[in-house]
Amino acid sequence: MEAKELSMEMKEYIAAAGAETLDWCMQCGLCSALCPWRLVSGQISEAFSIRKMQRLGQLGLEGFDTEEVLFACTTCGMCQVNCPRQVKIIDNVRSMRSTTVEAGFVPTNLRSIVGSLHANGNPWSGAREDRLNWQKGLEVPLFTPETEYFLFVCCTSCYDPRSQKIARSIVEVLKKAGVSFGVIGAEESCCGETVRKIGDEELFKKLARGNIELFKSKGVRKIITTSPHCLYTFKNEYPELGGEFEVVHYTELLAGLLREGKFNLNGSLGKKVAYHDPCYLGRHNGIFDAPRTLLGALPEAEIIELSRSRERSLCCAGGGGRLWAEVPRGERFGELRVLDAEAKGADILATACPYCMIMLEADCLALDKQEKVKIMEISELLNACS
Repeated sequence: MEAKELSMEMKEYIAAAGAETLDWCMQCGLCSALCPWRLVSGQISEAFSIRKMQRLGQLGLEGFDTEEVLFACTTCGMCQVNCPRQVKIIDNVRSMRSTTVEAGFVPTNLRSIVGSLHANGNPWSGAREDRLNWQKGLEVPLFTPETEYFLFVCCTSCYDPRSQKIARSIVEVLKKAGVSFGVIGAEESCCGETVRKIGDEELFKKLARGNIELFKSKGVRKIITTSPHCLYTFKNEYPELGGEFEVVHYTELLAGLLREGKFNLNGSLGKKVAYHDPCYLGRHNGIFDAPRTLLGALPEAEIIELSRSRERSLCCAGGGGRLWAEVPRGERFGELRVLDAEAKGADILATACPYCMIMLEADCLALDKQEKVKIMEISELLNACS
């Protein structure tokens, strides 16, 4: 992507948006020290600094001359959960981005995403009527008022070919576990998580309100999500717009059923499996044990912890709209995860997020490690052993 220089007027707008939390920041520098951008090389790494973003107005905006740097934050949450003053750093970043978006400034790589969300209700430029293509050849129940759970399949798993396999495996496992669930269909729209993180608040509210109205009209009370990003959005952001639902990630539900003896695993995996904690499942939603419970139950599997795990897990770099960013080899966080898994002797690097799957698989391929480390989603492992 060719980065565009920001005008001085735009820089002043951004500074004003970020000024709200300046008095809370104690300038300890911990946020920047823990930022994953510090672990890779490259132009963005050199220019991007959360601490500088926090003090944007007082630093003359140096280092934020291009859209690429302003939109570099992946909203992984590492800085925010470790901030001693509990500054809402991600909200601050979103506020600054919102100022630019409201002024008509959308980064080049995100314009098609925003346009598709407006036109098709998804960020993948897929036709609304194709939202159910992932179901081909698979019997997926429709949601009715008598159904206990509404299964919301992330847009990524509806349209991205590799991620469609995740949706299919989750459906298969839920059926094997005897869960009462169903989908609604083409009427669904994106939960809006990406567009909110990049700052388009108006579009987020349009998508959210449309979904809330749809879900309520169908009698939805409980939601299973395939993506941690959808989980966070439904659970923490929809209530402010009147969307009160009981929301669980599929790993939470299945781990509970496993403990109750209602879901069993058999067969033999016989592999060493390393688990990558997705930022939005772990740090943002506090779900660390459920995925490990499921992996630990895989027959004849050896579970390995990566060097950075649980609260200190390293971001895959797909959040905050970065799933659609072009990043040169050597500057990708995910490459460090693949190399760590290889160093630990893992045969499989497993995760529980469609964003992480796309990023880690691409990074594994870029490193030419696909013959040594296989990237898999937990649901795929469960389906193979159930």
